Amino acid sequence: MYELKTKENDNSVIEFIENVDSPKKREDAYRLLDIFTETTGFKAKMWGPSIIGFGSYHYKYESGHEGDAPLVGFSPRKAKHSLYFATGDDRRADLLKDFGKHTTGKACVYINNVADIDIDVLKALINRSVEFLSK
Repeated sequence: MYELKTKENDNSVIEFIENVDSPKKREDAYRLLDIFTETTGFKAKMWGPSIIGFGSYHYKYESGHEGDAPLVGFSPRKAKHSLYFATGDDRRADLLKDFGKHTTGKACVYINNVADIDIDVLKALINRSVEFLSK
């Protein structure tokens, strides 16, 4: 049976950020940590080895596959920061128009630097994702 790799765990968020190689990525990770914590009101938790998540929700697909995931989160990756917001929400695309310099994947939004984005839009994306997944 398939077992999820990205599960909430008790690893230290601060220790994880301290081990980010790039001083600039580490600084941005602390800034994102503050923004996500302040905006969600949730304590940061590690999900798997490299995702910092906030809150959680349970999902179940029509296929029967189910699990838990963070409501929102981020990961300071080597190339770019990965930001995790709800997928399937039509309003996400509208918010991203004013977000600043970013790229998107199927489930992630990627940024190079926190300085490249609009923090108010980031907070709106976080709030919208939490609201969307809490329904």
